[in-house]
Amino acid sequence: MIRFEKKGHIGILTIDRPEALNALNSATLDELYETAESIRRDEEVRCLIVTGAGKAFVAGADISEMRSLTREEAVEFGRRGHRAFCALESLEIPVIAAVNGYALGGGCELALCADIRIASEKAKFGQPEVGLGITPGFGGTQRLVRTVNRAVAMGMIFTGKVINAQKALEIGLVTKVVPPEQLMDEAMSMAEAIAANAPIAVRNAKKAIRRSYLAELGEDLDAEAKLFGDCFETEDQRMAMTAFVEKTEKAPFTGK
Repeated sequence: MIRFEKKGHIGILTIDRPEALNALNSATLDELYETAESIRRDEEVRCLIVTGAGKAFVAGADISEMRSLTREEAVEFGRRGHRAFCALESLEIPVIAAVNGYALGGGCELALCADIRIASEKAKFGQPEVGLGITPGFGGTQRLVRTVNRAVAMGMIFTGKVINAQKALEIGLVTKVVPPEQLMDEAMSMAEAIAANAPIAVRNAKKAIRRSYLAELGEDLDAEAKLFGDCFETEDQRMAMTAFVEKTEKAPFTGK
């Protein structure tokens, strides 16, 4: 479910589950973690590009797996996502997200783990979890507010609204928007420019930039996982996720 290849000093990691719009289940998260750890040990890779196969970057976490989780299982699922995403985010080399399509929920959270985000004109971003009776559980409550204006981040999370690539550029969520056919060329061009520089200098620059950010993130992510888990004891979560999976009309939320 994770495909990795190298082109010179550039690594390309592809979430390769297109039949499920690259939705993140437990197995995919574990494979992502293992791949990130393998890249960490590969001294040849100086820059990493992360993208998705097919028409989605990552459409979200796998709701068919999440719908029946208990509170305790949901907390562990959130922590599983944190482990995989933190492994990617904490790589010493720069990480570029080439967002080719839907980046919703866990997909938006995955893109937020990258140092630089480049989007196709077809890309869509959002944290729609509240519409399913849950909170963002893979770091969205923490990384989005550290990336864009806090009020903008709160608006996205509280409404669940999906935004297009141009809006993502306006709010600073992505650094560049390009036509779909140019996305990987643009990402490769930036990666090659990074890889051509002194590797130790680039790694140390990233380390300096991320130091204070990463130092405070761990405790906040653990709190997020527990609040995410709390949602799985609600009737609203069970109703909304069942409706999503079974493709039936969602009833009004009751707050129970």
